[in-house]
Amino acid sequence: MAFENLILEKRAPLAVITLSRPRVLNALSAATLAELAEAVEDVAADESIRVLIVTGAGPKAFVAGADIAELATLDAAGGLAYAERGQAVFRRIETLGKPVIAAINGFALGGGCELAMACTLRIASDAARLGQPEVKLGVIAGFGGTQRLPRLVGRGAALKILLTGGIVPAEEALRIGLVDEVVPADALMTRAETLALEIAGNAPLALQRTLAAVDKGLDLSLEDALAEEARHFGHCCGTEDKAEGTAAFLEKRAVEWKGF
Repeated sequence: MAFENLILEKRAPLAVITLSRPRVLNALSAATLAELAEAVEDVAADESIRVLIVTGAGPKAFVAGADIAELATLDAAGGLAYAERGQAVFRRIETLGKPVIAAINGFALGGGCELAMACTLRIASDAARLGQPEVKLGVIAGFGGTQRLPRLVGRGAALKILLTGGIVPAEEALRIGLVDEVVPADALMTRAETLALEIAGNAPLALQRTLAAVDKGLDLSLEDALAEEARHFGHCCGTEDKAEGTAAFLEKRAVEWKGF
C-alpha cells in the first residue's frame, strides 16, 4: 500500500508506521490524518501483526504538531470538524485491540504529543521534546490533549503544560509519567522493537482483552471495573490459547498461540 505522507512497514509480528513529512517536521495535515487512519485499519485487519510501532521520519521530530497553514484557514465549523476527525483517528489507535508503541524521536508537539498519548506505551529518545503549545496560536489542544494529559500526569502537571504551552524535555516527561522510558537517540528503534517483540510473544487474545479491560475500566467505579475484569478473565479461560498456554507451561515446551 503506497502512501504520500507516511510509510507502513510490516515485519510480522510487528508493523511500523513512520510519519514522513520531514520538511515540515512530520506535521499532521488533513491528508496525513486520512492516510494514518487507512494505515491503522490495515494493521487492525492483519492477523499476523500483533504490535504496532509509530514513529517519525528523521532525527528532528516525531510529529511537530498540526499543519499550521491548514489550521490558519479554519473557521468555527471547520475547526470542530477537524478536531472531531483527529479525535476519531487517535481513539481508533487507542482502541486498536493491539498494543501501539510510540517511538518518540525529537519534537512531539501539539497533535504529535496527542498522537503519542493515544498510543499504549511511549518510548522517548533523550533528545525528545514534548508539549501542547496550542495556546500560543490562540486555540486549545483539540485531538484529546486536554483529556489524556491529565489522565497520564495528573491535573496540576497537565494544566501547567497546557496553559503555558511550554516544552517538556524527555527526562522531565519520564518523571511526570508522560513517557514510559527514555533511551539514547541511537537506541530508540532498537528498544521499541525489542519491547514490541516481547509483547508480541504473549497470547494475542489476552493482549486484546487486557487492553479492553483497562480502557473501559478507567471510566468505571472500582466495583464495576472489577466485574469487567472478571468478565474478560472468564472469556480467556474458555479459549484455545488458554489451554495451549497452560499446557505449554506444564509440559515445559514452547507455546504456539492460535489467537482464539
